Amino acid sequence: MKKFENKTVFITGGLSGIGKACAIAAAREGANIAIADFKSATTERTMTEIKSENPKAIFIECDVSVYKHVQTTIQKVVNTFGTLDIALNNAGIGGEGNKVGDMPEEAWHSVIGVNLCGVFNYMKHELEQMLKQKKGVIINMSSILGKIGFVGSSHYVASKHGIIGLTQTAALEYAAEGIRVNAICPAFIETPMLLHAGISENTELQKYIIGLHPMKRLGKPEEVASGFLFLASDDASFITGTTLEIDGGFLAQ
Repeated sequence: MKKFENKTVFITGGLSGIGKACAIAAAREGANIAIADFKSATTERTMTEIKSENPKAIFIECDVSVYKHVQTTIQKVVNTFGTLDIALNNAGIGGEGNKVGDMPEEAWHSVIGVNLCGVFNYMKHELEQMLKQKKGVIINMSSILGKIGFVGSSHYVASKHGIIGLTQTAALEYAAEGIRVNAICPAFIETPMLLHAGISENTELQKYIIGLHPMKRLGKPEEVASGFLFLASDDASFITGTTLEIDGGFLAQ
């Protein structure tokens, strides 16, 4: 039997990068898939890829930073599939680089709004549904930058540190309710977000970023998806409040 047969997996930011890889991997394991994301030119193609693994998959257009969108999204998932078994709060943005003193207020609020408030917004409604079910798994996508500082990325770093704190607190609050809450901390992964940051055109930047990892390469979305499958499955039934580092040795330095 497949690991997620008859279970519903909900993923924010699931149309590309890590989110897409996790959606495809979970669908391959038999999960019903619900994706919440901005609609884009790749929406139909990505949903076709997911449905090739399991036709029980839906797309819901949503802005995770807008609270009223979030409540209706979770309701659509439950109305469609009956349950919400596993939630991956993955949606995130990088934002423009600046020192703290030069960071525009708008840039700060934009990144915090999506990366941290978006996770909080969804967790509130995911937890509400999982409490009704008396079970569930929530996985939040943090980052290695949720454990260290990184020049020019105060908004991103703060948001990812916040996700870890939110994850640990919720894990303690709901451990006795049958709900597990964990976080994943990837290093630099080959995703559209990273490529859009200019790493593909700037060979010096690319060498620098790769050189930060002891394994001397970037991670792949599928490698993060493997970690997601583990944390989401019953193989991790006694794991809550932890962070899984998928970083090629980055944080061991």
